[in-house]
This record gives sequence, C-alpha cells and structure tokens, in this order.
Amino acid sequence: MANIIEFSGTVLTGTEQERRGLWSVDGLLTFERPAAEPDAVLDGWVVPGFVDAHCHVGLGKGGAVDEGTALAQATADRDAGTLLIRDAGSASDTRWIQQRPDMPRLIRAGRHIARSRRYIRGLGEEVEPADLVEAVRKQARAGDGWVKLVGDWIDRGTGDLAACFPAATVKDAIAAAHDEGARVTAHCFAEDTIDDMLDAGIDCIEHATGLLPRHIPRLVGQGVPIVPTLVNIETFPDIAVQAAGKFPVYAAHMTRLWERRKERVLEAFEAGVAVRAGTDAGSVIRHGRIADEILALHDAGLPAAAALDAACWGARDWLGVEGIGEGASADVVLCADDPRADLSTVRGLRHIVLRGNIIRTNSAG
Repeated sequence: MANIIEFSGTVLTGTEQERRGLWSVDGLLTFERPAAEPDAVLDGWVVPGFVDAHCHVGLGKGGAVDEGTALAQATADRDAGTLLIRDAGSASDTRWIQQRPDMPRLIRAGRHIARSRRYIRGLGEEVEPADLVEAVRKQARAGDGWVKLVGDWIDRGTGDLAACFPAATVKDAIAAAHDEGARVTAHCFAEDTIDDMLDAGIDCIEHATGLLPRHIPRLVGQGVPIVPTLVNIETFPDIAVQAAGKFPVYAAHMTRLWERRKERVLEAFEAGVAVRAGTDAGSVIRHGRIADEILALHDAGLPAAAALDAACWGARDWLGVEGIGEGASADVVLCADDPRADLSTVRGLRHIVLRGNIIRTNSAG
C-alpha cells in the first residue's frame, strides 16, 4: 500500500458535485492535505469504484466453480473498475473472497431460489411452493442482507414464460425475508411476474424486460429499483432462435421483450424509477463488463451522468456503502476525461485504487 496517495485531478462526489484536493491516507479518503509528502500522485477524473449490482462470482454454466475460477472472475471485475459487487445468487460459498483485501467488496445473496425443474440445473436451490418460505429464511441467514428469487422461467407445459411460484406464496416468502432483516430481489422476464412481485412487496426487480406502463407508478411509489442487465438481454435473440422449433410462443415472446428493451428502460428512468447497473456476469456473460453495461444504459437513452450514477453514487447509496467522503475507504477509479462529457472514458481506466492500494495504472488510459 502507498500510505499516502494524492489525487491531483477533479473529484466527482456526485453527478453534479466537483471538488479538488483528495488524498488516500492509510487506505482512507480525506480532503485535508496530509503533512507528509505523498508516496504517489495520480491524475485523472476521480469517481467511486464502480458497482456491479447483478453479478455472480463463483458461478459457472453448471453451477459452483472452484476457488481458482472464482478468483479469476472477481479479478476480472476488479480490473474493469468494479470495486463493489452485489451478488445476485451463487452456488459457491464465496465468503472467503470477502477476506481478501485485493478483491472487490462483495455483498452476497446466497443461492438463487428456484422452482423445482424450472430453472438452469445446478444454479439454485430448487424447491416446491410449500417449501419456499423456509428456503427464503435459510438464504436470508446465509447471505448479507439479500435474497434472490427466480420469479419466472419457461414452463415447458404451456410453452411460454410463466411465474415459478403462486403469488400468495411469494408474498409470504418476501414477508419472511423482511422478518429476517433481508431485502428480496427477483429475476423477472415476463410482464405479469412484475405485478406479482410488486404486490408482494419486492425490493428490487432484475432484468425487468416485461416492464409495462402500469408498473411504472408502482415502482416509483414503492421505491423499487430495476437492474436491466442490458448486456445479458442481448442474448435473447439467440435464445429465441434456439427455442423456436419446439417452443414458438416462448421464442416470439422473448423476441418482443428484446425489441422493447431500450424503450422500457428509458420510460422507467424518465418517470423516476431508480436504475442500477448490473452485468449478470457468470454462467453465460463474462466478468469485467461493467463499462459495457454503463454504456448500454446510455445507449438506451439515459444521460451520461445518469448512466454513470447507476454504477456509482446512486448504486452505493442504495447498498449503504459510502463512495467518496471523508474517512471513506479509498475505493476509486480515475478516468482520463470527464465521464459525464465522454462516457467512453469508463473503458481503459487510468488508475484503479482499492482500499488504498493502487491496483492498476494505465498511463495511456
């Protein structure tokens, strides 16, 4: 660790708040100039380390991965500037990563909770409706304040997306999680699933591809954010092609959801729904793609500052982890240019600092 780091560039403490004069002293940020000379001086536009709000460290296509693979996943995220991860379900016990000072901070959700034989094999804890409440309590106690439900998936009997659990059971399960002090998020592709989750008092919606105008006032009123995972939704056309022969209704539905993905995110944002950046890395999506997700949100119509906020200040406030403030952990990334003016600068970061350690320096960034 460089005991004292001076950040010589502009510091963004919010989407519209700028400061000059920031240092890391023994791993903590301060706006007061230390008496001693810095061990390192880093230039660039300073923003909080990025947040990937939907990420699966320790998860592969078949379920749990070994520690070496999990470490490589977390390292790829860190080296892209993701310094805080909200896990959205992992078959691996990744608590050991939380003990590694060189790895991103990790807020775990335990395993996905899915309906028996209605999800990807090996990824989640699969239960029947009668056992959902107990499964939620179990994962609430195993995680760090979050529980992940698989709200819908293809029902091969009907040939289309369908809710995995009865609405009344979901309501009881979410109440149980809240009783355990945990928040609940849910995988939701389909339209009606979002209604069920909002009725049940959900705390967050993942993907939200089925978002309709009727949902938006409820999301705003209930303070429920969405995590669109746009880099994951790009896989929908391939899914539709593969499914078309056997499940044509499902394939057509997935195609429609993909076609309106950008429009739905922009409608929600403009109405005041909080949008968070998440890549869905793990299983299919490779790790280290937070910049792609930030840029995808911008491409959907969010202003550059709002797309950045989805992975920076707003995301950290939502998760209760401080960004840039007096005494906060020195977890920051430095861009070559003002990311609010040129969002592409979130790629090829100039510097990454985690817990006061200079993780990476790219003089060409």
